[in-house]
Amino acid sequence: MRIFTFLLFILLIENTTDAQLKTYCNPINIDYGYCPIPNFVEQGKHRATADPVITVFKGNYYMFSTNQWGYWWSSDMVKWNFVPRKFLKPWNKVYDELCAPATLVLGDTLLVIGSTYEKNFPLWMSTNPQKDEWKEAVDSFQVGAWDPGFFLDDNNRLYIYFGSSNFYPTYGQEIDRKTFQPIGVRKELLKLNDKIHGWERFGEYHDNTFLNPFIEGSWMNKHNGKYYLQYGAPGTEFSGYGDGVYTADHPLGPFTYQSHNPFSYKPGGFANGAGHGATYQDLFKQWWHVSTIVISTKNNFERRIGIWPAQIDTDGVLATNTAYGDYPHYIPNAKADHAESQFTGWMLLNYNKPIRVSSTLGGFHANLANDENIKTYWSATSGNKGEWIESDLGAISKVHAIQINYADQDAETMGKVGGLFHQYKLYGSIDGKIWNIIMDKSNNKTDIPHEYISFDKPIETRFIKLENIHMPSGKFAISGLRAFGITKGSVPDTVQHFVVLRGDTERRNSWLKWQVNEKATGYIIYTGIAPDKLYTSMMVLGANEYYFSAMEKDLPYYFQIEAFNESGIGKRTVVMKVD
Repeated sequence: MRIFTFLLFILLIENTTDAQLKTYCNPINIDYGYCPIPNFVEQGKHRATADPVITVFKGNYYMFSTNQWGYWWSSDMVKWNFVPRKFLKPWNKVYDELCAPATLVLGDTLLVIGSTYEKNFPLWMSTNPQKDEWKEAVDSFQVGAWDPGFFLDDNNRLYIYFGSSNFYPTYGQEIDRKTFQPIGVRKELLKLNDKIHGWERFGEYHDNTFLNPFIEGSWMNKHNGKYYLQYGAPGTEFSGYGDGVYTADHPLGPFTYQSHNPFSYKPGGFANGAGHGATYQDLFKQWWHVSTIVISTKNNFERRIGIWPAQIDTDGVLATNTAYGDYPHYIPNAKADHAESQFTGWMLLNYNKPIRVSSTLGGFHANLANDENIKTYWSATSGNKGEWIESDLGAISKVHAIQINYADQDAETMGKVGGLFHQYKLYGSIDGKIWNIIMDKSNNKTDIPHEYISFDKPIETRFIKLENIHMPSGKFAISGLRAFGITKGSVPDTVQHFVVLRGDTERRNSWLKWQVNEKATGYIIYTGIAPDKLYTSMMVLGANEYYFSAMEKDLPYYFQIEAFNESGIGKRTVVMKVD
C-alpha cells in the first residue's frame, strides 16, 4: 500500500505542468519588488506594487505597475516574464518613479508613461517590448498628468484622463497623436459625491469624517458607441477600495454615473480590494479587470495585484465578478463566457483547521496562516532550511490546487533585486504519519511570493506540509497556506431568516443578518440595483451578520445570500428587494 501511494503521488507530480496553464489564483504570482522608498518603511521592509494596467499588444499581454523597475509580459495571463527597465532619468535615482503608469497602443508601437506633474517627463515607445528596447517618443510630455489613462478613439483622436486628489476632480484632455502635445485646455469631467454614493466615503468602514475621499486611477474603454470613464476611490489602503464608472456618448462627456457602482469591489475574503485598475479584453475578446489588492500591514501602500473576470452586459452595464475571487479561476480561453462565473468550484479546504509548525516568532502564531486574512501571518523564528508548517484538512479530500502566500518578516531587501528565489518541498499525507512529496521545488531559482500549484488530477490527502528550503529574504513566514478542492459531504442548506435592515436617516448603509447555518464555512452575499444584476458580492467568514455601507442613497437594492463549505455551494435564497 505504501509503494502504491508513493507511485501515485509521483504520477501526480509529473502531471502538474500542463495544469498550471488552466487556472490562476489571486493575488497573482509575480516577483513583486520590495518597497523602494525608505520613508515608507515603517514596520519593516516589504513587497509592494499597485495601480496596474494590462494591455494586449502583438498577441501578448503587457503589465505595468507602480515602482517595479520594469514590467511583465505574458502569452497566457498566467506565466509572467519580467523585463528590467528604468524609465526615468537620471538613472541613478534611488527609486523608480514610474508610478501609476499609463499605456497606449499605436499601430505597431507600445507607449508608456508614469505619473508626474512635471513637464520634462519622457513618453517612451517600443516596437519590441519583450526586451528592453525603448526610445523616447517625446522627451518632455507637456500634460503633466498624475494617474493618467490614455484612450485612442475609433476615429484616431487621442485623449488622456488623469487626477489623484481628495480635492481636485478627474480631468480629460485631447492629445495630438502625432506630436503628443495637448489640444485645447483640460476639462473637468467628474468628482466624487460621497453624500450620495456610500462606497466613496473615506475610511475602512466608510466612516472617516476627517478626510475627504480620494479620486484616482483614471481609465477609459469604449463599447457599442458608449464611453466608460473609470476611477478608483476612496483610498488605496482600505478593504473597500474599488473602481467606479461614468458613461457618456462623447470621450469628454458629459458623463452620467452608472447605477451599478462600484463596478469592481471586493471587501471580504482572503485578499481585499479591487480598485485603481484597468479594464481590457483578452485575446478572445472577453473582458477582464486588473486592480489593486490591499494589505496595508507594514505600510499603507503595501499592496498586490488581482485579475478578475468582467463583462459589459446586454444593457451596457460594466461589471466585475469578484465572488470567490481569490479562489482558483479559469484563465482566458475561446469558450469562456464572462456573463457566467469563471470560478473552478474548488473550495477552500483548510480555513481555521488545525495547524502545526516548527517554531513560532512572538505573536505570529500558527493559525494566522489559515485565518483567510492576507494582513496577518505566521512566522517561524528563522528563515532556515527545515522550518515547516503543517495543515490538517480535517478529512481526506480531493486537492486540486494549493496556494502558498509568503509574508515579509524581517526582510532586508529594498527595491527590485535580481536573483531572488524561494525553495521548498510540499508533502501530502493520509494519516499524518506517512508523507509523500507532492511538489519539490528545492532547486527552484525563481521568485514566487504567491506560489500557485494546480494539479492535473486531484490528490487525495488529509494533511499538507510545507517545508522551507530557502527564503529570498527574512524569516519563513506564511500569510496563507491554502488548499483547494472538494471534501466528501453535503453542501449547506439554503440560508434561513435572511433580513436586511435599512434605516430612514442613513440610506447609504444597511445591516444584514441571518440564521447560522451549521454546515457552512462561510457565505457570499450578492447585491445590486436590479433583480437580474446582482453584480456586487461580499464574502463573510465566521459571522452571521454584515454591515453593508456601499449603497446608493436614493436607490432600492436587491439581495441574495448563499452558504458554502468544503463540499460546495448551497442554493441561493430568493431575491429580496429593499427600498
